Amino acid sequence: MTDMPSLAEGYEISADPARIDVERVHRWLSTDAYWALERPREKQDRAIEGSLNFGVYEVVSGEQVAYARVVTDRATFAWLCDVYVDPSVRGKGIGSALVGTVREELRPYGIRRILLATHDAHGVYEKLGFAPLERPDQWMAFGF
Repeated sequence: MTDMPSLAEGYEISADPARIDVERVHRWLSTDAYWALERPREKQDRAIEGSLNFGVYEVVSGEQVAYARVVTDRATFAWLCDVYVDPSVRGKGIGSALVGTVREELRPYGIRRILLATHDAHGVYEKLGFAPLERPDQWMAFGF
């Protein structure tokens, strides 16, 4: 199993949904995340409400600096999505620590597989134990 990345000093991770800065998360995703550009606020709010949410916060200010969302039934399936680290703190290992924490928080549920999709961060996720699908020919998708 991949080691748990440590979080940079001065930051903390929380799964408390009340701490999520929904305005900031919406701004990040709808203006700077290729997969969610122009996502309406109402849609983002519904996504947050229906998911497990994780944030990384500066300890002193309480300001949110990163976000990740998990769609799951807490038994058999989990999809890690909307992983975003503010550009001002990138390169400090915050994203790796966040994803590692998400992985460990899901472990007690007995979920066999956590899925994610990425266009450009394969190396980051591989360091955390993620790998391409062994049998992608068995997977299908439906899109509107």
